[in-house]
Amino acid sequence: MASSMHCKSIIGRCTVGLRRVNDLKVAACTSWMQHRPLSTKFPEFQNNPQLQSHDQIYQFSLENPDQFWSTLARSRLQWSKDFDTVKDCDIIKGHIKWFLGGQLNASVNCVDRHLDTLGDSTALIWEKDEPGTEEHVSYRQLSQMVNRISNMLKKHGVKKGDRVAIYLPTSPVAIASMLACARIGAVHSVVFAGFSAEALAGRIEDAKAETVITADEGVRGGRKIPLKKVVDESVSKCPSVKRVFVYRRTGMGTLGKNDFSLDDEMAKESDVCDPELMESEDFLFMLYTSGSTGKPKGIAHSTAGYLLYAMMTQKHVFDYKVGERFGCVADIGWITGHSYVVYGPLLNGATTVLFESNPIYPDAGKYWEMTERLKLEHMYLSPTALRMLLKEGDNFVTKYDRSSLRKLGCVGEPLNREAFEWYRDVVGGGRCDVIDTWWQTETGGICITPRPSEEGAPILPGMPMRPFYGIAPALVDQKGEEVTGNDVKGALCIKSVWPGMARTIYGDHQRFLNTYYTPYPGYYFSGDGARRTKSGYYQITGRMDDVLNVSGHRLGTAEIEDVLDDQEEVAESAVVGYPHDIKGEGIYAFVVLKGEHDMPLDKLANELRGMVKTRISSFAQPDMILFAPGLPKTRSGKIMRRILRKVAANKPDELGDTSTLFDPSVVDAIVEKHEEVYGKKQ
Repeated sequence: MASSMHCKSIIGRCTVGLRRVNDLKVAACTSWMQHRPLSTKFPEFQNNPQLQSHDQIYQFSLENPDQFWSTLARSRLQWSKDFDTVKDCDIIKGHIKWFLGGQLNASVNCVDRHLDTLGDSTALIWEKDEPGTEEHVSYRQLSQMVNRISNMLKKHGVKKGDRVAIYLPTSPVAIASMLACARIGAVHSVVFAGFSAEALAGRIEDAKAETVITADEGVRGGRKIPLKKVVDESVSKCPSVKRVFVYRRTGMGTLGKNDFSLDDEMAKESDVCDPELMESEDFLFMLYTSGSTGKPKGIAHSTAGYLLYAMMTQKHVFDYKVGERFGCVADIGWITGHSYVVYGPLLNGATTVLFESNPIYPDAGKYWEMTERLKLEHMYLSPTALRMLLKEGDNFVTKYDRSSLRKLGCVGEPLNREAFEWYRDVVGGGRCDVIDTWWQTETGGICITPRPSEEGAPILPGMPMRPFYGIAPALVDQKGEEVTGNDVKGALCIKSVWPGMARTIYGDHQRFLNTYYTPYPGYYFSGDGARRTKSGYYQITGRMDDVLNVSGHRLGTAEIEDVLDDQEEVAESAVVGYPHDIKGEGIYAFVVLKGEHDMPLDKLANELRGMVKTRISSFAQPDMILFAPGLPKTRSGKIMRRILRKVAANKPDELGDTSTLFDPSVVDAIVEKHEEVYGKKQ
């Protein structure tokens, strides 16, 4: 009850006396933003008879990218100053710039321009953790919250270009904080509010953030999560931090020397704040994603290009129509939350759901009870959640009315056939498209997706199928040559450029180039492998590097190994992924101990899991730990991970050639130990 009252007090204060920003210095574009529903065709091209079908528009987007993207940028975004150069891109050099000379503001595009037509319409539905509860925030209320937080940040010295770390549960205050940063030109760095103090500290320090916005506690699955306690521990290791704002979610505790009550500070501020005019290539946000070298990467996205691509994909992939309720249940700490909870929906004038809870609290009917109560037209979730829910039985689904649903989306990892069919037939009743999407933090938005497509085109299980407008996928072999034709495999690359592409890794552009552009010159390298089927559709085959995809969360194996290796009795470790029925990919750690160790192995395993939980997160804990006699290494000392993956997957008969190993006998010893601990292959 306390948390509900606190949020209502913030929103309530923001409903009084909204004043329009003095002409905002923004020229409204003549555009589609009259809030009429759109088909998958484009009103911008409606007078061109050659651009009426999906295939025609897709081909046009590849052959005439400047005309395609500039037309959409001018009609769908609101600019304070028009751009004079559509793009300046050299994919070989990883040099990507769009809409040069243009100026705009993300918060104006997400909120202000909707006030005349949608001001009293619901922008946010906060689906709180408490069962059966929600709070609605209108576009007008959101505007007031954003402006108050903007003024609060400015008053405390936050300025254009500063990085602000946000460690909050998915909530209206979190979204308003993101947009407030955008309004004043600060770069927000949202950190998933489940990461440990050490992981948070590393991200704060890498971004050199002076400001942190957090909450006293989070609430998830009926449990309270001590967010402020985690922040206090992190900040003690971060000399860059000068101020911490604390949102009262459950009941404010004691504030420290540099702490401020976000609720109280907001209440002091005006609900009018002039927006900062941002250059098209100014950074909007940075978001950390795991890499194979251990240190997470601060992926930086630009303002104009990201906004346009998030807006376009949310509208056309899901055939979104203004007035519908868009239910993406991702946390804002991940790119899916950025693009399809916050920016994409708000740019399109949508009502977007903020899901604070988990899919099985209080029971496995959580999503579907919410669907009935909120009358959602769209659901966008992960394969992990689907696989977990289908095991609970159909009754948790069928007892709720899901007739409002039109589109069922999925993201995070490949969607297996069983989960696809259950989603389509049981959840959607056979009425709804199942849209299995492929994209990455680095791409900014969806790149391969069954929809949009030609009318009546099929949707097949287990694959995202078709590239989005402007995206030209390429399969590349080990020699760096593109593999042509169908029924072929290769490294999944993209040979076109598009506005939503990440611009750099914050503070380390060379690493950005080495990761995404150097492996296959002339292409963006995704790190995934893919197959192009006989029919020309794309199917993702999995990661090609040492990054795991656990329940849709990307984790660097080196990041976990660094933690394991710090235990005093551990000599070395190697972490690989293996097929997991629920998570998609599980974590298997091979640990080699030093000669002398006193701790019982079960106790040591628990300690190692606890270390990973503390320093990274609970979802990074190894599912399996094998204390191995050694690791399979080449004569140059490189660990042959393909062998470990086969052992972890319980496929000892597929180990392949081991003759190049320094000590081939170690493989037999590992297999024997695995079978002893986890059982032989069935």
